[in-house]
Amino acid sequence: MAKWVYSFGDGKAEGNAEMRNLLGGKGANLAEMSSLGIPVPPGFTITTEVCSYFYDNDRTYPADLSDAVNEAMAEIEQTLGNQFGSHENPLLVSVRSGSRASMPGMMDTVLNLGLNDQTVEALARNSGDNRFAYDSYRRFIQMYGDVVMGIDHHYFEDILEDHKDDHGFALDTDLTGDDWKFVVENYLAMVERTLGIAFPQDPKEQLWGAIGAVFGSWMNDRAITYRRLQNIPADWGTAVSVQSMVFGNMGDDCATGVCFSRNPSTGENAFYGEYLVNAQGEDVVAGIRTPQPLTNAERHATESELPSMEETMPEIYGDLLAVRDNLERHYKDMQDMEFTVQQNKLWMLQTRNGKRTVKAALKIACDMVDEGLLTPIEAVLSVDPAQLDQLLHPALDPDGERRMIGRGLPSSPGAASGRIVFSADDAEDWTSRGENIVLVRIETSPEDITGMHVSEGILTTRGGMTSHAAVVARGMGKPCVSGAGDLRVDYESKTLLCMGQTLGEGDVITLDGSTGDVFLGAVATIQPELTGDFGRLMGWVDEVRTMSVRANAETPQDAETARKFGAEGIGLSRTEHMFFDPERIIHMRQMILATTEAARRTALDKLLPYQREDFASLFRIMDGLPVTIRLLDPPLNEFLPHTEEEILDVAKSAGVDAKVVKIRRVELDEANPMLGHRGCRLGITYPEIYEMQARAIFQAAALLAKDGKQVEPEIMIPLIIDKPEFDMLKEVIDRVAREVETDEGIKLAYLVGTMIELPRACLRAGVIAETAEFFSFGTNDLTQTTFGFSRDDATPFLDVYHAKGVLADDPFMTLDRDGVGELVKIGVERGRAVRPDIKLGICGEHGGDPASVRFCQEIGLDYVSCSPFRVPIARLAAAQAALDLGAKSN
Repeated sequence: MAKWVYSFGDGKAEGNAEMRNLLGGKGANLAEMSSLGIPVPPGFTITTEVCSYFYDNDRTYPADLSDAVNEAMAEIEQTLGNQFGSHENPLLVSVRSGSRASMPGMMDTVLNLGLNDQTVEALARNSGDNRFAYDSYRRFIQMYGDVVMGIDHHYFEDILEDHKDDHGFALDTDLTGDDWKFVVENYLAMVERTLGIAFPQDPKEQLWGAIGAVFGSWMNDRAITYRRLQNIPADWGTAVSVQSMVFGNMGDDCATGVCFSRNPSTGENAFYGEYLVNAQGEDVVAGIRTPQPLTNAERHATESELPSMEETMPEIYGDLLAVRDNLERHYKDMQDMEFTVQQNKLWMLQTRNGKRTVKAALKIACDMVDEGLLTPIEAVLSVDPAQLDQLLHPALDPDGERRMIGRGLPSSPGAASGRIVFSADDAEDWTSRGENIVLVRIETSPEDITGMHVSEGILTTRGGMTSHAAVVARGMGKPCVSGAGDLRVDYESKTLLCMGQTLGEGDVITLDGSTGDVFLGAVATIQPELTGDFGRLMGWVDEVRTMSVRANAETPQDAETARKFGAEGIGLSRTEHMFFDPERIIHMRQMILATTEAARRTALDKLLPYQREDFASLFRIMDGLPVTIRLLDPPLNEFLPHTEEEILDVAKSAGVDAKVVKIRRVELDEANPMLGHRGCRLGITYPEIYEMQARAIFQAAALLAKDGKQVEPEIMIPLIIDKPEFDMLKEVIDRVAREVETDEGIKLAYLVGTMIELPRACLRAGVIAETAEFFSFGTNDLTQTTFGFSRDDATPFLDVYHAKGVLADDPFMTLDRDGVGELVKIGVERGRAVRPDIKLGICGEHGGDPASVRFCQEIGLDYVSCSPFRVPIARLAAAQAALDLGAKSN
């Protein structure tokens, strides 16, 4: 028989902190605190399994739930000596939500439940305070009316404000008991007038109404949005905790507050928080009264004129300090706590691991190691890898003035301001004059790379989190907001229409790539700070990590950034990005326009010196670390011009008629370029392209080898479907290597492998591994070809899929274990079965996603590769995966 309800209080509990999946974080921690002997008002928790039942059965409850709730309520009554619904000594309760993951403010709460026209009089008699009783009753009517009955809170606020205005009251605390009684009468009349039904007077009806509202709030809009942003599965559900009320609003010997065991902004080991005398919990966060500092140190630091709890309630403060120390030692983490003081007795209402800035997270982890609370391994496990993004990019100053003009997807973190430009050429022109710019495009393509490189940030109106703009921006460490669909770009007039306002070239905007927000004008930013705590934690990370982390990099700047962040090589160098420089693109276009092999070779000979220096620069910076170079991948039409003006320029430079350029463009246009003439198919059709690139690689390697540098390039052939393709191109590469060895009089060390990015290649991995020396799984394209989704066009329906539960995650952000992951596992198993020492890694965007990194650890990959700015995230995620999986196997 299922157990639906777990009781806690009076120094004992049926649950504990390990049961958060069943009891939610709040219920599990209330049970744990109760077992620790910490003063917790008695109550009970209805499990998350009831939430699942509720939604699976048309919002109904298990048949035996009512009896279980009644039994648990009777336990509270026995403990306290009060009775739920009694007109003499009433028990009042709170009803709160509690998911296994913290979702602050996203779901509903009801306080003071059990009050009605009779029990309020009993509360007044028993407390001797008419004002307190009717203040509590009006709070309950307002909260229950809003949360359960659906009456907008402004109806209640209007009644209260009108009464205050009529009597010249400035603050709620100015109202007397008779005033609150008058407000209550008006609240009740308004409810009946608005809904046509009376406010419920039966406490049991109130209780089940509140329980249903809390379960119902699991699917409210704000909770759904929060879960989507925080990757919290909808099927987790919420628990409901019903707890006896304690009152912080009974007089000056009462208070309520929120505190943190350490400073959540800086991580400093200093008690931190605020409280209000004669108040209930919602008053602290509502802003109606100014909260008071908890400690004298806070009071002095903020120059507050309000007295601290340390001064006004020294004994209670001492009790709270002892609880803080007890809970932090027990949980081995910084705690976020809520408390109430009722008639000089402290009660704890909640504790949870506190949210903190990444700077604070690192300091807390390191300090707790020094204090003996954590081991270095526990410190590594205590920091959220995704949080490190905050540390590596500028952020908007929280005090800076801002005016939002649009919102898109937070595709690459960081913040930047600059003048609007609409093309790569204009971006270069404006920056050459010393201006900071933001590149605004409908969507970007590889030919925008130079403009993206010089811009402070990128804004697009189309595309998703894994669009071209997003991927390239993350690699460059630049903020990007993509898919801002409410904005309109007009290239011809060079204007951006946003929220009814038209902005032109040169107008200043600010992007917040961490939130997706777009602001008018320049907003102040705060520069990131890599503290000694970061280096210390990453030192522990690298001691336990077993999987290497490389970076995707093709420019010297990318490579240097990658080294700075601890990359152990380059896992993907996209050679196509090297061809868009103005000095090179003309030769690339001449090669594409050539009609004979000899003419193509002539153009490629002009590109060879540039490529040789590109690779030599990467080899120098990596200083003996592996460098994986992907040979040309995109279709050739991506290098051809689009506009009439560009076509004329190219024709003139190439010495051909503009018609030739247009005809060639038509010839190369494809209905589906992603599945067209690209990757190794180009190398087989035009082997001279890969021949030139291989020669440039080997000549660069020879150049460094003569200087005594160790270089071992890994040459990667893209988009292979089977062994014959691979062998054909490996033969070209090996031949060129022998030629360079003869020319330079040295022996070259190198590997030739392939990028596995098609389902067929995964299935044929065993055969391909007979000659391929490494596999790098290109999970961006493997995801596209497995799902049949275009990553640039899938965002609108992926949002719908997520909302309707078809997909739990965006498969372009977090690797799809069941489909794409299964193909990768097949490729790994079949490749290693034939070549046990084959080197295996991934180089898609998933290489910087913590959940995907964990999957790579599980299946035994040798390395992951990601954008340079995500290298620390991948290092930490890999260490945590190694520790977690190692612990599970022992």
